[in-house]
Amino acid sequence: MENETVKELNEFLKGEFMGIHAYEQYIENAEDASVKKTLQAIQQSHKKHAMTVAERIQNLGGKAVDDVGFTGSIQEGISSLKGFPKNKIDLIKGAMKGEELGSEMMEKFVRGDLDEVSKSMIQTILDEHERHRKLLAEHLED
Repeated sequence: MENETVKELNEFLKGEFMGIHAYEQYIENAEDASVKKTLQAIQQSHKKHAMTVAERIQNLGGKAVDDVGFTGSIQEGISSLKGFPKNKIDLIKGAMKGEELGSEMMEKFVRGDLDEVSKSMIQTILDEHERHRKLLAEHLED
C-alpha cells in the first residue's frame, strides 16, 4: 500500500507544481495590485502544499517528484500557447477555472487506498483550494 500511496501522492504533487507555475503566469499578467496580491498568496499556498506533500512522501520512504512530469509539461506548453488574459475579469475567471479543474484532476489521482494521515492531509489541501476559488471570486464582486 505504501508504494501505491507514494505514487498517488506524487501525482497530486505534480498537480501542485502545475498550480505554482500557472500562478506565476497569472501574477506576471495581473495589472491590478489587489488581484496580484491575492494571486501571490494563493501561489504561496500551493508552494506550502507541495512541501507538505513532498515531506509526507519522504516520510513514507518514497522519493518526491520535483516537477510536473512529461504530461504536465505538455499541458503547460499548450496553456502558454493560448496565452494568459490581461484584463482583470478574464484573469480571475481563468485562475478560478484552473483551481477547479486542478482540484478535480488531483482528486482523481488520490481516489485509491490512501492511509488515513495522507487522506486527511489531501482533504485539507483540497478544502483550501475551495477557499482559493472564494478569494478569487471576491475580486469579481469589486
